[in-house]
Amino acid sequence: MTHDEVLTRTIPSSGETIPALGLGTWRAFDVGRSAAERQPLREVLQRFVALGGRVIDSSPMYGAAEGVVGDLAAELGIRDSLFLATKVWTSGRDAGIAQMERSLKLFRTSRLDLLQIHNLLDWSTHLRTLREWKEAGRVRYVGVTHYTSSAYGELERLLRGETVDFVQLNYSLGERDAERRLLPLARDRGVAVLVNRPFADGDLFRRMRGQSLPAWAAEVDCESWGQLFVKWILAHPAVTCVIPGTSQPQHLVDNVKAGAGRFPDAKTRDRMVALVAGHA
Repeated sequence: MTHDEVLTRTIPSSGETIPALGLGTWRAFDVGRSAAERQPLREVLQRFVALGGRVIDSSPMYGAAEGVVGDLAAELGIRDSLFLATKVWTSGRDAGIAQMERSLKLFRTSRLDLLQIHNLLDWSTHLRTLREWKEAGRVRYVGVTHYTSSAYGELERLLRGETVDFVQLNYSLGERDAERRLLPLARDRGVAVLVNRPFADGDLFRRMRGQSLPAWAAEVDCESWGQLFVKWILAHPAVTCVIPGTSQPQHLVDNVKAGAGRFPDAKTRDRMVALVAGHA
């Protein structure tokens, strides 16, 4: 697969394009300093960039992940190839600023591509700071995140009342609530959408364990269940980028392939829903 074959999507607020297949770091990149722990992640990052990937999402909540990404990106000389996204996850203006400054140091950079308010924690306070940082050129885009449908009411109110560049939320064949109101709203408001939990925290793989891929999966260039799950998400027109996390190079390659080839139409997406629902 070449860079030209990788699906890209446009960030509505700027017109910039980014690859539609990104990389999450929750759990996978929370490792120690030993070479044995970091070598698989080094290979994941190296292959990710070689295959045209750019978007990496992290958070102070993810333990050592920010520092591991920063260290490995520096070792590999790939920092300038990356679109780095992280979050602020604390209460209060001063604590937020201190945490954001620490993220910059851990990533070994003076500017972040995307800074998000993690799980809407003290969002009204942090949004003012993020706008100041954006104005000063310390961050290029601002956003908000959550990972559960119980927060969708608050997310919806925020998207209707405030201007942000990105919203990050959970969306998958196992967790479809976002498509009812939030995905159409994000599209209407010109907000880019990052999708977390694309495999419903592994539940989709557990459901389909022992099942063979249907023959019609080849019609949308799916060679694995993981690719089928990701392509279903990417086929939604409001989705900008999906960020599956992995510490295994072979899974990274499989995930990235989901960003190339043919994508399911509405009828095939419904077929995918029915297939997975039959194994709930």
